[in-house]
Amino acid sequence: MKKIIALLLFTNAVFAQKIAKIDSGAINGAAFRIVFPENWKGKLVMYAHGYEFMGSPLQSKNPEWISRMKPFTERGFAVAASDYRNQGLALVQGVDDTEALRQYFVNKYGKPDSTFIAGHSMGGGITIATLENFGKNYVGGFPMCPLAGRIYLQTKKEFDLIAAFNALFPGYMPSLGEILDKNQSTKPVPMNVAFGKAMKIKKEIFAKDSLLAADIADRFDLKPDDLPFALAFGENVLRDIAIKGGGNPYDNTNTLYGGFRDNLQVNQKVERLTANIAQDKLFAQYDRTGNIDKPTLALHTVYDQLIPAEMAIGRYENLIQEKGKQDYFTVKYTDGQGHCNFTEAQTGQAFDELRAWVKTGKKAQAGYIK
Repeated sequence: MKKIIALLLFTNAVFAQKIAKIDSGAINGAAFRIVFPENWKGKLVMYAHGYEFMGSPLQSKNPEWISRMKPFTERGFAVAASDYRNQGLALVQGVDDTEALRQYFVNKYGKPDSTFIAGHSMGGGITIATLENFGKNYVGGFPMCPLAGRIYLQTKKEFDLIAAFNALFPGYMPSLGEILDKNQSTKPVPMNVAFGKAMKIKKEIFAKDSLLAADIADRFDLKPDDLPFALAFGENVLRDIAIKGGGNPYDNTNTLYGGFRDNLQVNQKVERLTANIAQDKLFAQYDRTGNIDKPTLALHTVYDQLIPAEMAIGRYENLIQEKGKQDYFTVKYTDGQGHCNFTEAQTGQAFDELRAWVKTGKKAQAGYIK
């Protein structure tokens, strides 16, 4: 479980850094931090962080954050990152606050020789949305383990997972009706509570029926051990959405659930809800279009317990093909086992391939990174 927490927060490595200067402050209520390496070459990476549980320590306060930026700073890039105005699901704020910080950087330090945008997880989604809407300001994008598909569809995965689990293991999780009730989800579950709940669920459901738990996990591209964590994380995301949107944007009255040992049983027992707020209230602004025109290299692991590759890559690739933008998108993958579980060397190699693509105009080749 500690490893999963580390992967979620990207706090799994510490490196000595030669940082010449740190600029910090706040823009429109969003704290930021900019680091300049000693070998700064006038280049910039705008970095977008991933989903943070409400109440988690801010990125700008994390002493390990600078170390995690080593694949960029050791290559002579300054790195600028916003905390965003709010935690949790912050796709819109992430795009706007990252753009505001980029403008601050240009006004204070001048226009960089070249500017890339990069991010992990939800930050990978912010990276893609930024390229779709503010691409003129960048030479390339580096979304890693990205929340890349249409946001409604990706977050409905959490909804469907809990719906199916509750149908087969009733009583271990709150109902979806409770989770998505704006009057009951008054505050997202704190991170320590969510992980504690996951450990309790894991012990109880594996004692009751480990084979059934494994079946549910397999249906949602999860390893059995990761199922309880995915449930707890999904509950937090859905409560966050109910709070920010003021209700439930999901409708599964016409959904036919499949891929289980007994599909009829699941569909007869699953909780059915109708939406009481429109999808566009939370998901329309900066939702995915596939309309990119700058080199974009996505990096993903072969196994991801939070954003499976089919969602992170497959659905966005369909949008790109609809727009005829395939020449601007390539995917590299690693043998990593977990959300954003890349090594420093893998991240650096992928970033180097993106930089070479930008410099030469020759598209980076898709494929495996050791």
